[in-house]
Parts: sequence; C-alpha cells; structure tokens
Amino acid sequence: MIVPPALRTDVDRVLRAPDAPVTNLVVLPGAGVDPSGDVILCDIDRDATSSLLAELHGLGLDEQGSIAVESVDLALGRKRRHSAATVFGNDDDAVVWEEVEARTDDEVRLSATFLVFMAVATMIAAVGVVTDQPILIVGAMVVGPDFGPLAAIAVGIVRRRPRVVWRSTATLLIGYLSAIAVTIGFALVLEAIGIFPADPLAQAHPMTEFIWQPNALSYVVGFLAGIAGVLSLTSAKSGALIGVLISVTTIPAAGAIAVAIADTQWEQAGNSTLQLIVNLVSIVTGGVLTLAVQLRVQHRAARRREQRLLGQAHPRS
Repeated sequence: MIVPPALRTDVDRVLRAPDAPVTNLVVLPGAGVDPSGDVILCDIDRDATSSLLAELHGLGLDEQGSIAVESVDLALGRKRRHSAATVFGNDDDAVVWEEVEARTDDEVRLSATFLVFMAVATMIAAVGVVTDQPILIVGAMVVGPDFGPLAAIAVGIVRRRPRVVWRSTATLLIGYLSAIAVTIGFALVLEAIGIFPADPLAQAHPMTEFIWQPNALSYVVGFLAGIAGVLSLTSAKSGALIGVLISVTTIPAAGAIAVAIADTQWEQAGNSTLQLIVNLVSIVTGGVLTLAVQLRVQHRAARRREQRLLGQAHPRS
C-alpha cells in the first residue's frame, strides 16, 4: 500500500487493531513518490483479505493512495492465523471477491486477441469434425478463450453487476459469430482446393458426432464444468481450469456449426447450435450456483467471526 499522510492514522488503526489478520508488517516512511506517502507491506490470511480491503476502501485508500495485492506461494516464519472466515476450513478455499471481479473484468473486454483465439480454436475444431479426430477437438477446447466471459457472466449475476453481464454476453456473442463466420470461409476454401471432401458430413463420424447430438448428459457435463471452473477461478488453486476447458463442447459445437453451414447441412447446424446453447446455459448455471453458495457460506462465517470477537471483547462476568 502507498498511504498518504492524511490517511496514515486511519490505516494504522485498521492494520494494528487487536483482531486485524495482519502479520509481517513493514513500514517504509516517505518511500511512495506517485502517489506520495508511506509504503506499507504486510501479509494477510487469504480468508480475511476481502474484509480488510473493504475497510481500506471505506477509508478511501484506493482513491487517494494505492493498494496492490499478490499471492505468496511460500511464507516461512510466524505461523499464519487461520480464522473462521474460510469457506471449507482451508485458507485455499477462501474467496477474495475483489480478486475474482478483477479477473473477470479482464475477460469481458472484447479485443483482437480474443477474436483471433476464438477463430483459431473454431477452425481447429472444424478440422477435427471433418477428419473425425478427437485430439483436435480437445486442442480446440484448450485454445478457446470463451470460459472467461462465461465466468464473468456468473460473477456478474451473483454480485449483481448487470453491466458485467451485458458486456460479457456481448463479448461471447460477437466472438462466436465472428469465429463461425471466419470458419465458414475457411471450410469453403479447403473444400474448393480439395483438402476437405466435397460433402464433409456425409460420412460417419463415430468419434465426434456427439458434438451435434445434444442430450441430457450435455447439460450435466456443462453444469459440472461450470462448478469446477468457478472453483478454479475463486480458489487459490487454479490447476483444474484446463480440465474444465477440455470437458465441454462449446468451441467444437461452433466449429460443427460452421462446417454444417458451409456444407448446407441445416439439420446438423441446428443440432450443433442447440449443443452450444445447452453448454453455455449449463456452465453459467453451475457457476452461478457455486458462487452463490460460496457467498452465502462466507457471509455466515464472517458473522460467526464477528460474534466470536465480540464475545472476546465483552466476556461474561
């Protein structure tokens, strides 16, 4: 933190309160140049980060000074205090809502890079559909950047940020439409020069036909992927996100739509569109449910913590 002189007393009061979840406090007087002020470094338990940031925000530190937060992979020394605000009893499970919102805010921006990734992933999926190669379908799922805006929609719904929901929806819609349009042209060119067969969907596709055959399991898998994806986003451990990306058929469905339209196979195009919609809805549903549960549990844990601290401050006679 860079703390201007006008806020130093209030910030000290917050950081040095008896119940403050702060350790390894370091103060560098006058080290801040722009903005000017004292530089303060400290360690905070992950589960208490949101509450402490809220207090600092209430002081106006984020406007008059500066706050930067980063995760510490390894800390040796004074034992960290694990408070009751953790979601499932582990510091890694605690949700830092400011961090989640910052991550998802980055994902709702429509950029040239996002559109290129969408187009490239959809073209890879189209090749996988035509050649009936599951490995290419998996590759397309990993390359596709569409989970970010889907997670942002879920966060926007739970945190009541309609602007985030609309921006994320627009980003997804533009991304899918542009990727499908580019892939239609890609498929027509490859058909014209003989790389794709003249009727690419006429032959049997036993390994990839599930893409345009949506069923109840499509929703179940998407719902579970939404849960896992949001957990990887909100927790301190994000290694499961790649597994989420290769478990749903959003990008492959977009590739199948493009191939079917290029081949004027309207039934397959309709079924692939349905598959895409089912996966999108199920991922968002699973994400919203997970975030809602985390928010509710964390609020209850925070209330229990406040009651415990109040009881310590006013012991019974």
